[in-house]
Amino acid sequence: MTPKAPNAIDRLVGSRVRQQRLARRLSLEQLGQALGVTVPQVLKYEKGTNRIGAGRLHEIADLLGAPISFFFEVHAPAEADAAPTARTGSADPAESEPSLFSDPETIALAMAFSRIQSPQMRRTLLAMTRAAASEAASADAGQAPTWLGQKGVGSPSAPMACA
Repeated sequence: MTPKAPNAIDRLVGSRVRQQRLARRLSLEQLGQALGVTVPQVLKYEKGTNRIGAGRLHEIADLLGAPISFFFEVHAPAEADAAPTARTGSADPAESEPSLFSDPETIALAMAFSRIQSPQMRRTLLAMTRAAASEAASADAGQAPTWLGQKGVGSPSAPMACA
């Protein structure tokens, strides 16, 4: 009898373990030591290569201060919830990117953004980030940047109001 191969849910749970570990600023070594497993084993859990059993998941949830349900929540952009993803072509969130917060830079950005008190500054940064993402998508598609030859919001010569 062979063990069942990991699936999209295993990858989702692993990515959420990684997200919570990084949010708690724990190293792989610290989590591994607390669980009594090796660093490579923690990496396999986080990548979804090895399944996490119920008892182990309960232990991880306690260590990371998260409810077990947290590890099964899919975080995807609102407009992509019912649409097929570019990566998988599936409308099923479990088959999409396991976690929006799977890398340290995204977590750091979200944590820094959450500390900004000014609503105007938050709106301005959000608009700037959306514009940058749109430009990156255009560049990936081989299109010229939309701000070339234009003056106005989003152009390099347009002033940005930050209050």
